[in-house]
Amino acid sequence: MPRRTRPSLRRNVAVATGLALLITPLVPLSAGAATTEESTSTSAVGGLVIDEAYLKGGSANAPFANKFVELHNPTSAAVSLAGWSLQYRAGTATTVSSVGALAGTVPAGGSFLVQLSSNGTTGEALPTPDATLGLNPSGTTGTLVLADQATAVTLPTGASSVGVDGVVDLLGYGTSNTYETAVAATSGGNAVPNSLVRTGHVDTDVNAADFTVSSDVTPVNSTGGGDVPTDPEEPGEPTEPAPATEVTIAELQGTGAASPFAGQRVTTRGVVTAAYPTGGLNGYVIQTPGTGGAIDLGTHAASDAVFVFSSATASSVSIGDYVEATGEATEYFGLTELTVSSTADLTMLDAGTVTAPLPATVGFPETDAEREVLESMLLAPQGDFTVSDVYTTNQYGEVVLASGGAPLLQPTEVARPGSVGYAEQVADNAARRVVLDDGSTVNFFTAANQSIPVPYLSTEAPVTVGAPVTFDAPLVLDYRNSSWKLQPTERVTGDTPAAGLPVSFEDIREAAPDDVGGDLRLAGFNVLNYFPTTGDQLSGCTYYTDRFGEPVTVQGGCDARGAANQASFERQQAKIVAAVNGLDADVVSLEEIENSARFGQDRDAAVSTLVDALNADLGADEWAYVPSPATLPANEDVIRLAFIYKKATTRTVGESRILTDAPAFSNARQPLAQTFAPVAASDADDADFVVIANHFKSKGSGTGVDADTGDGQGASNASRVNQAEALAAFSTEVQADADTDKAFLIGDFNAYSQEDPIEVLREAGYTDLGSTETDEYSYVFGGLSGSLDHVLASPAAAEAVTGVDLWNINAGESVGLEYSRYDYNAKQLYADGPYRSSDHDPVVVGLELVSETEPGEPGGPGEPEQPGHGGGAPTLGQIVTAIVTAVIDWFRNLFGWRWR
Repeated sequence: MPRRTRPSLRRNVAVATGLALLITPLVPLSAGAATTEESTSTSAVGGLVIDEAYLKGGSANAPFANKFVELHNPTSAAVSLAGWSLQYRAGTATTVSSVGALAGTVPAGGSFLVQLSSNGTTGEALPTPDATLGLNPSGTTGTLVLADQATAVTLPTGASSVGVDGVVDLLGYGTSNTYETAVAATSGGNAVPNSLVRTGHVDTDVNAADFTVSSDVTPVNSTGGGDVPTDPEEPGEPTEPAPATEVTIAELQGTGAASPFAGQRVTTRGVVTAAYPTGGLNGYVIQTPGTGGAIDLGTHAASDAVFVFSSATASSVSIGDYVEATGEATEYFGLTELTVSSTADLTMLDAGTVTAPLPATVGFPETDAEREVLESMLLAPQGDFTVSDVYTTNQYGEVVLASGGAPLLQPTEVARPGSVGYAEQVADNAARRVVLDDGSTVNFFTAANQSIPVPYLSTEAPVTVGAPVTFDAPLVLDYRNSSWKLQPTERVTGDTPAAGLPVSFEDIREAAPDDVGGDLRLAGFNVLNYFPTTGDQLSGCTYYTDRFGEPVTVQGGCDARGAANQASFERQQAKIVAAVNGLDADVVSLEEIENSARFGQDRDAAVSTLVDALNADLGADEWAYVPSPATLPANEDVIRLAFIYKKATTRTVGESRILTDAPAFSNARQPLAQTFAPVAASDADDADFVVIANHFKSKGSGTGVDADTGDGQGASNASRVNQAEALAAFSTEVQADADTDKAFLIGDFNAYSQEDPIEVLREAGYTDLGSTETDEYSYVFGGLSGSLDHVLASPAAAEAVTGVDLWNINAGESVGLEYSRYDYNAKQLYADGPYRSSDHDPVVVGLELVSETEPGEPGGPGEPEQPGHGGGAPTLGQIVTAIVTAVIDWFRNLFGWRWR
């Protein structure tokens, strides 16, 4: 069967040997002549055909991550594709929109797999494609053309495309304006997994009759075989296999990145150290007897182990067997393999006559060259290892690790773009990164696999970024999907007992933030699209669904961005409430909360709903929200910023204010400002402080001056710089109006600590409390930790700070724990509590704003200092303060009021 693996890029090796694959511009090229004996000028019966078109790759529920077109050769002679192309024309277009050049050969009676682009990341990787093109056909309507020329063909509209010069075969589907005789029907949108399949390889020049919609998507490449027509009276003689060269495994591996015997038939011997008969790897690992142990990487020139790819024999071996295997030496996307095609090519030997291999006891090698000499060998990793990423754990069963005692870091978190420090961090990340895998290629998001419990993750034994790792069993070092990986010696799933797992992880979860001191706490929290307006209340919404097809979250099609329905929203809200109340903060800035005005409601409806839920959880009316400003921007996003605060400890001073006239925020959320003061403060304390909530433009998109320049700061950096400059000016204005020099700029700046926008604010006089006070990080992306969430303090505000903490409850947790992944897998990972309530970690700052002098001390509230006297009578204000404090304390003691 064709091998199936996840999306991959070949490491220093061409995508397919002998193929010249590119996307051609729509300009004349030299047309190559077809070298087949069959007629190729039209789609006549007997020539190459488009046999299957799968055009929904990567979408929700997709079985494969990439779209593809499978060509078929029903003839008895191989057909060269030199000078040919695959072309796409949009459903309503009048000209071909994209052309992909083909090369290579379609075997007699066989197939040829052309990998196309993708709609997303859902689904497994295709079998090894014979060609990879950048065409991106619509999943619902359009026209595909197999042409025997390299330039775009000219097509009429309608049913008259049969016999057009240059067209070998054509498929019009959906509502396309171009087709053979009658357009082929499609079924469902991109979220409905199916493909268009030709019946029996037969081409009658009627798309509607030749193609049917099939939910059985079956990509086959040129090595997948095919029925070659032969004369039944004169069957072909069986072909004798080429003679095999006997080699040791080290000779087979060679001293470079690729095997010196690649493409040749060889025989070698080894002890089976790992076996994967199920899960998609379809093979096993053999290692030379007696090798391993204490290896010196300085003198160890070649690996003593190799992966045997063999669907035919993978179920025939067990760990510890001693075997002789014969097959073709191959390089599979950078991994040296021995491909064994038949049980006749495997011989069981007497394991009692040899010494079993030992795990190599070495520290994790830092370079590709050092890793190459250990490729596929048993490894007992030495030294410290740390979890660095768990984002894909619930989809692919893999955990990114970093050698050493800390996770991998975003280069622009620790160094300025383009600096020496930046380059050093990039190199450090490359030297320390390795992926712990599960011994399979299973995508747990596909319908066929969601009933398999995902490995490593559980609600009882968390796996979080920053956790130390202990290796409890040897692993195999291999290279797949552009990454060096540590494979267990046998496939693991969520059903594997803890004792059967190769690793264990330390539980480093924090039950509460650190004590940051002070008499008042300020916090910031991105609440991950908190939308009480659910998708089912609107029209046009599409959804991400659970394993039973039930909607969980909104995918698109409407303004709602959060939960699909009330049940899903309640799961989301329960986690956010646990997190916010767990902060024990007095003022909280919120980002990504619904702007309810976009749904015809009061603008504050969503924040009011959250406050009600927070108070219900506490069983007391403790929280209030800051009402929206009287003056609002003309255009606002569907998400907004908001403030909530504890009424017993904090009061607002004046009304809130939003930046309404800054063009810099035309593509982001306008900053929201509010002045606060502690309830316990007196006029003498000068305790008023300004908080400005922010949510800058994201890194994900931008063109022109906002294009990603590749310096590590992502797209739209120019916009974020402009927003930082506008924010600094806004803060100065707000401070002047509030008559205070204490200001905190807080929120999701979508910029790491050493990037330009944060540097602009530093130059304006603000201190980034996160990067100066803590070595924790609020966000994980691409396996790298950093802080997008900041609290920046003016000089006077910084003097009031007593402590800073990032409560690491979200960014380091698997997305599988989110409400948005509820019931995605047979193992239920959702649980009550704050963990993975969002994708950002909240930040907490302690502030000392109220005088701590005791009664009787000079300047104390009981006896203010009087010139020339040893004391004096209290003022009226002090008497009132003392009475109010006494009454509050009496009620607190009587009724057990919560008071920090």
